[in-house]
Amino acid sequence: MKKIFLSLMVIVYSVTVFAQTVDKDSYTKIGDPVPSFTFEIEKGKTVNIADYKGKLILINLFATWCPPCNVELPEVQTKIWDKYKNHKDFAFFVFGREEGWDKLIPYKASRGFTFPILPDVDRGVFSKFAKQSIPRNILINQEGKIIYQSMGYEEKEFKVMLKLIEKQLDLKSAK
Repeated sequence: MKKIFLSLMVIVYSVTVFAQTVDKDSYTKIGDPVPSFTFEIEKGKTVNIADYKGKLILINLFATWCPPCNVELPEVQTKIWDKYKNHKDFAFFVFGREEGWDKLIPYKASRGFTFPILPDVDRGVFSKFAKQSIPRNILINQEGKIIYQSMGYEEKEFKVMLKLIEKQLDLKSAK
């Protein structure tokens, strides 16, 4: 029974990780303007994504129970957040799909993450971008257009996103 369960978990993980190439579940595509939405940036304080126009915005959609998400987020901490958290032209938001502050605060503390992990209890943010499947990354340029999207986690694809972030922030600094 354990072998069957383990085999199923490997198959589900593999499908999720390598599903980046075909994403029929996405509502947005590269070149689209970022959909309008509000979210709680901290308990009791709501902001609109439009408040961040002029910055390069990275949105990560995840769940605490998601194996590929739990592989990706430590990489996000060291290769994105630690590098760009003080960059004035960068904003980063991680949304916990169907999870509230009650789960996200202890999760963040237990993992030692320092980036913003925000609730998306009713899939209000997630549903602007997709029907299903996590993790997802959406990169929005300073003009508010989607310039990158990914689904699942694969090291090679993650490196593509890293290069794009670096390029975008270098371009902004050069202006």
